[in-house]
Amino acid sequence: MTAPLTFYTHPMSRGRIARWMLEETGLPYQEVVLDFDTTMKSPEYLAINPMGKVPAIVHGDTVVTENAAVCAYLAELAPEKRLAPPAASPERGGYYRWLFFLAGPVESLLTGKAAGALATARSAGYGREEDVLRTLEQAVAGREFLVGDRFTAADLYMAACLNYYMMIGALEKNPVFEAYASRHVQRPAAVAANARDNALAAAQPAA
Repeated sequence: MTAPLTFYTHPMSRGRIARWMLEETGLPYQEVVLDFDTTMKSPEYLAINPMGKVPAIVHGDTVVTENAAVCAYLAELAPEKRLAPPAASPERGGYYRWLFFLAGPVESLLTGKAAGALATARSAGYGREEDVLRTLEQAVAGREFLVGDRFTAADLYMAACLNYYMMIGALEKNPVFEAYASRHVQRPAAVAANARDNALAAAQPAA
């Protein structure tokens, strides 16, 4: 990788997932910590991400936002880490399936539920809550890895989501979810990323 890599984040945001992925790749990056109501909404940052949200990464002239996209992009930047199945392998479809299932139905369901704004099953992309939860449980039950025989970015995203949503109570604790997530959140890259974000969070001014 020759182009510089810049990571825009806030320690109390979904940027924690992107940081974990960055740590897994071992790629050098510059960190830019933004504030929710000021620098994240500044013209300079809106030119990078018009949503005014984090995370975002800038790699040379390429801008990538949304955690699933960030994870997939970074996996391709560090092929030697094997964080994505080979392009021609049968596991590639499952890898994409779970990345985007988490980014779509799971995120939509759990954020909508927390806001008390669930749509009807037929109109919502996530369908019914019980369908999403059953699908999640079937995906991880008795498995160490979602696809193939090694850790990928899909495992990172799944473990991060399960761990976070159980922690805040949006997802009921479940031995199947806990067993799967606990294996992966102890990875050295996850611990390092968490330590960095915790230090940044501790340094944030009191609200």
